[in-house]
Amino acid sequence: MTTVIHHNLDCGTSRNVLAVIRASGTEPVVVDYLQTGWTRPQLQALFAAADMTPRQALRTSKSPAEELGLTDADVSDDALLDAMVAHPILVNRPIVCTPKGVALCRPSEAVLPLLEMPLSAPVYKEDGTLICAPA
Repeated sequence: MTTVIHHNLDCGTSRNVLAVIRASGTEPVVVDYLQTGWTRPQLQALFAAADMTPRQALRTSKSPAEELGLTDADVSDDALLDAMVAHPILVNRPIVCTPKGVALCRPSEAVLPLLEMPLSAPVYKEDGTLICAPA
């Protein structure tokens, strides 16, 4: 299985996670989900593999979630999935898939248990904060 990152180039956390993956010596498949969009079966499979619900994967900041009425607790998973397919930005990111598992990698350090190989160099966030260093 290949490492895959569902990535948003405009997201600092997503860029940081991509840097961590690359620092481990892995070149992932990078899926620009804002360009490719999502399918309902794809989202259902990712969320099941990551053991999270559509509600847990819903991006509420810097997204149209609130104006679409999706932040109300009574909105069903089906309605959330429909909205995520229609508006890919509603899915929080990055979601990383490796042979070790699938996870929503927020914060950036959440990718560490998914890495197949140890880091070859320290990785820093864009603000200079250390994310992780080689063991």
